[in-house]
Amino acid sequence: TYKTVDWLIPIIFVIIIAVASNFILMNNPEVKADILEKQMAQFEKNFQEAVDKGQMTQSQADQQLDAIQEQMEKGGSTQLIFSTIGIVIITFLSFFIIAGVFLLLVKFGLQGDGNYKSSMLAYGLPHYIIALQIIVMIILATAMGKMFMDTSIGSFMNIEKDSMLGWFTHKLDIFSIWFYAVLSIAYAKLFKSENTSKYFIAVFGLWIGFSLIMYFVVQAVPFLKWFGL
Repeated sequence: TYKTVDWLIPIIFVIIIAVASNFILMNNPEVKADILEKQMAQFEKNFQEAVDKGQMTQSQADQQLDAIQEQMEKGGSTQLIFSTIGIVIITFLSFFIIAGVFLLLVKFGLQGDGNYKSSMLAYGLPHYIIALQIIVMIILATAMGKMFMDTSIGSFMNIEKDSMLGWFTHKLDIFSIWFYAVLSIAYAKLFKSENTSKYFIAVFGLWIGFSLIMYFVVQAVPFLKWFGL
């Protein structure tokens, strides 16, 4: 019999590590400066595109950039509080939604024998890997003085995600591959399947396929980059 704590504990563990990461990195001068620099660079790019299209003047763009930079530098404890609340809400919301998506895939696509509780457990257990990944990202960020959004080859090589090469190199992440491999096995076991291979194909196919779709969506709507897509 599966209990709620079986999937709840790893999710709470991820939230605790993510919140701790937020506090540690935002109190590191080098990392904070790197984060602000990257955010300002994206704002500048967006405003310059608006100026080029005649949607605002250069003077208006400069004024807004100065205001944004001042606000970001003043963020302090208020910003950390709101980001902490955001981490809790987004983590739980995405967990329930994604567990539901995988349930549909496994239940109807692969004819698995299980329910939503089985899906929550299968999706929740591998979150210990995500927690470990965040710890490694904290260590890397502190040691190298820059923000890491993942542990991919793309991040190590400073390759942006806005090209197919960037998209591909950001998929080459040992922790992400490990997570989805364990996830495939967990779903196969909890949905009583002896054929693990089809679960690997389905899970990795959904991960890569959805990521590729989002890549093209972000190309069309650059604003979505602010949501980590």
